[in-house]
Amino acid sequence: MNFTSPFSLTIVLITALAFLGLPIGLSMIVGSILYLFLVGADMGTVAEQFLNGMYSNYIILAVPLFVLAAEFMNIGSMTERLLNFCNVLVGRFRGGLAQVNVVQSIVFAGMSGSAIADAAGSGRMMQNMMTRDGRYTPSYAAALTAVTSVIGPIIPPSIPMVIYALVSDASIGYLFIGGMIPGLLMALLQMVQVAITARRKNFPVEDPVPLRDIPKITWQALPALMMPVVLLGCIYSGITTPTEAAALAAAYALAISVVIYRSISLVAFYDALKTSSKTTASIGMLIAGSLVFNYVVTIENIPETLRVLLTGWDLSPIGFLILVNVLLLLLGCVLEGTAILLIIVPVFIPTAQALGIDMVHFGVMVVVNVMLGLVTPPYGLLLFIMTNISGAPVRDIIRDALPFLGWMVLCLALITFFPDLVLWLPRLTGYQG
Repeated sequence: MNFTSPFSLTIVLITALAFLGLPIGLSMIVGSILYLFLVGADMGTVAEQFLNGMYSNYIILAVPLFVLAAEFMNIGSMTERLLNFCNVLVGRFRGGLAQVNVVQSIVFAGMSGSAIADAAGSGRMMQNMMTRDGRYTPSYAAALTAVTSVIGPIIPPSIPMVIYALVSDASIGYLFIGGMIPGLLMALLQMVQVAITARRKNFPVEDPVPLRDIPKITWQALPALMMPVVLLGCIYSGITTPTEAAALAAAYALAISVVIYRSISLVAFYDALKTSSKTTASIGMLIAGSLVFNYVVTIENIPETLRVLLTGWDLSPIGFLILVNVLLLLLGCVLEGTAILLIIVPVFIPTAQALGIDMVHFGVMVVVNVMLGLVTPPYGLLLFIMTNISGAPVRDIIRDALPFLGWMVLCLALITFFPDLVLWLPRLTGYQG
């Protein structure tokens, strides 16, 4: 490899700027401009790639709308009512409040599509509930909230799956359906680990909810519980596209919070718009940077070069998937998930297609892998978010999260070796892959 080539210098510049603290999206834009300057290409190409990628792709619009839906849920009382309902389901078992943490992640997974939104919203409330009166240590509550938040983008809707669909042209609807069983499987394995730890550490048993209160709690939570039903029903019935369904999700969350729960003030509404705008801007800048950088990667013919290289290794489809998993797990330790989906994954797609690997199966596997990176040290964005929320040292949170990571890697292995765990439901709905 020529370390003085334009592409090498571009990679060095992007890496250096990122380590110096510049957002990775801006780093990629600056690095790509350097590349175009060195090879004598038209500088207007940067703006062209930015505009064509950001403003002509309808799929991207789903991202800010799902973010906005999550914000409306967090500022309303939907979160509290859903947690009360989850407590009815599993709160009476040993370690019941810890089991509630897992179940609420399943429920919220059908609404926000974002692990960070789940951790910052319902996760903050779960942290307070679990540590009240010393029931659980702050580090265990934070670790559990971090690992359960990973379920959110696996069970539909899912912002990472929308981004994967952007770079792969895979069907968003079938990706959403394909994530259901893996997401539920991961939640089941997490509940098994909670049960094991609860028995070993003698976790407390919560007071059971009186039977007379169950109908009232269920009724209060019903409008919020109907949100994923309405959302996914509209997508899979063909009434709306996934992007239109994201708009519907935001409108539904706002309507329920304002009209039925009456829990949103004008100040809170403004703050939700401001927060979602900031989040959307950061994601949009990352997408813009990746689109420009991917143009550079295309000029260098790297996807085709990698395909030829891997073909020369004579890898089987399973061997290729194992290699991708290992590489993504390692990259997840140091890179942000969206960056991996936008920069690294497109390089693997031509090889996966050449080997006959189904794009929906590959996409769900990649998203699960990327989500593991959110709780994998040293980067682990969710670990740092929960450190800020809980005040517990990050090393203690990592220690308590490690047993869950083992189960989550097992879940990743199962969906890698058994594609039908992903493809069975999509095929029931007409998928021909």
